[in-house]
Amino acid sequence: MKILILVFLVGIYQVTAETHSLKYFVTESSQVPDFPEFVVVGMVDDVQIVHYDGNTTEAVPKQDWMKEVIDDDPEYFKRSTNIFIKEQQTFKDNIEVLKQRFNQTGDVHIYQVMYGCEWDDETDKVNGYRQYGYDGEDFIALDLKTETWIAAEPQAVFTKQKWDNDKARTAYLKYYHTQICPEWLKKYVNYGRSSLMRKDLPSVSLLQKTSSSPVTCHATGFYPDRADLFWRKDGEELYEDVDRGKILPNHDGTFQMSVDLKISSIAPEDWKKYDCVFQLSGVKDDIITKLDKSVIRTNEGSSGFRVAAVVVGLLVLIAGITAAVKYADISGRKYKSVSPASSTSDTSTSSAEDLDPKKKISGEQEKMLKN
Repeated sequence: MKILILVFLVGIYQVTAETHSLKYFVTESSQVPDFPEFVVVGMVDDVQIVHYDGNTTEAVPKQDWMKEVIDDDPEYFKRSTNIFIKEQQTFKDNIEVLKQRFNQTGDVHIYQVMYGCEWDDETDKVNGYRQYGYDGEDFIALDLKTETWIAAEPQAVFTKQKWDNDKARTAYLKYYHTQICPEWLKKYVNYGRSSLMRKDLPSVSLLQKTSSSPVTCHATGFYPDRADLFWRKDGEELYEDVDRGKILPNHDGTFQMSVDLKISSIAPEDWKKYDCVFQLSGVKDDIITKLDKSVIRTNEGSSGFRVAAVVVGLLVLIAGITAAVKYADISGRKYKSVSPASSTSDTSTSSAEDLDPKKKISGEQEKMLKN
């Protein structure tokens, strides 16, 4: 039995300049079942490079190319482990302080910090950020331009006043985010260039359950996940009668996504006006798939499509589970409008950011101090 899936590939494409990012997510949780109380995840271009949790108490590389760091700096992960162990107690103290400030006792609570930097490899422009959150809401963030802290909650005002008065710490954080962090980001991009800079184009196919069902434009096998997939009519993107799916990971490290188009109100003679467009960050040419009945794989009269549909369905299910596990590994909970941060006690300052081998950074500076 043959399974026919039409594939549209762009053979020649051009890579453009990109903005790279280095981010660290530090999470302390309280009473979250089957999840470590303390987790640190480092990511380059949204690819996980290092992981630490309070159960294993060991910083470990998550990409093969990160082992090159060990070749150049054998003490790298040992030093990182020691930093995270110190921060673990700091974060534990902080979440207790926060619970008191919000007049809370037990239940599930999440204290989280995200910090890091971005670097444009064409203009060499850098940008840093550091932000703290509590129970899924913003708590306090650093404004690098004014070198002051922004309190997002009344309970954060005390911390803001304390940190605003610590000029030396703020000056160091500005130096870290604008100098140290970008230097390390450039090193990581260089170490993982063959992996991080690769561009994998997808196969794109049109699927349909029945002749009256929406037509699904499905793209799979692309990398990185900075991509878009949408329907157009007469060259203009459609926002009505479409249902966009999320980007999901495949088992091989690539990604997939789909977007549905309702065709019940489209006259047969107008089908030629519609097409599905796939765009990948850093790639100049789009992959365009025309809405054409002759290329649609449908359930009606095709056992082959049934098998294909089941395979796609299973891939989506598996990818969804993988994404959920990966997301939990990063934060354990939804965290909105994050930016960056590090250790956290009254607001701490250390973490994976302290991986500069020439500079030893302690993580004790961010205690939240009780009133």
